Amino acid sequence: MISVGPLKKMAPFGRKNLLGIILAGILAGFLPELISAQNSVADTVTQAFFDGIINQGTGNCPGKSFYTRAAFIDAVGSYPEFGTGTSDDSKREIAAFFAHVTHETGFLCKIEEDDGASKDYCDETNTQYPCVAGKAYYGRGPIQLSWNYNYGAAGNSIGFDGLNAPETVATDVTVSFKSALWFWMTNVHSVIGQGFGATIRAINGDIECDGKRPDLVNARVGYYTNYCNQFGVSPGDNLTC
Repeated sequence: MISVGPLKKMAPFGRKNLLGIILAGILAGFLPELISAQNSVADTVTQAFFDGIINQGTGNCPGKSFYTRAAFIDAVGSYPEFGTGTSDDSKREIAAFFAHVTHETGFLCKIEEDDGASKDYCDETNTQYPCVAGKAYYGRGPIQLSWNYNYGAAGNSIGFDGLNAPETVATDVTVSFKSALWFWMTNVHSVIGQGFGATIRAINGDIECDGKRPDLVNARVGYYTNYCNQFGVSPGDNLTC
């Protein structure tokens, strides 16, 4: 006959074991999926793919000695939701991101906007992120981050002084890619399921969509479909805005 005493002594140990088993099961179920999602970006954005973009830059291309695939992959680590979903969904989002990057930077050639210093990107009505005297908030980085409110918010999220040191986006390549991914995840990621056209509207719709600049829209679509073809995935519907 088994006594009650030893069973009572063993019960707490048994509960711990049970909790451990449950936790291990949860981790076993979810960790591979998370790791797979992160790895899928690196697997898709190969060095050959990245070089295929940046090597098309012509003339004086400061981006060739600045942008690197390694910095992009490093930056992606801070945005694990980027490129998640099914394999096809992941590839379409990556293709969309690099289509806009290609368009904004001229094949990763530009680090800063042409004649950006002569342009006024200070929204003086924005009191949350007030412009700093002597600082300019023109386009910088892969998505050409612009305006004081974007620099301020991106800086707070990423961890650099976006208002006092906006030039960091053009001097620190990891911050540069993080700024692009921050903008993407904040403004574009949520509409990716609506088609590539929705991403154009989210980035530059006021200037390009609704027949305002069909040439620029078509250029973005061309890059996107090209990258989808390289990834072996359908570009989906609703390509234009």
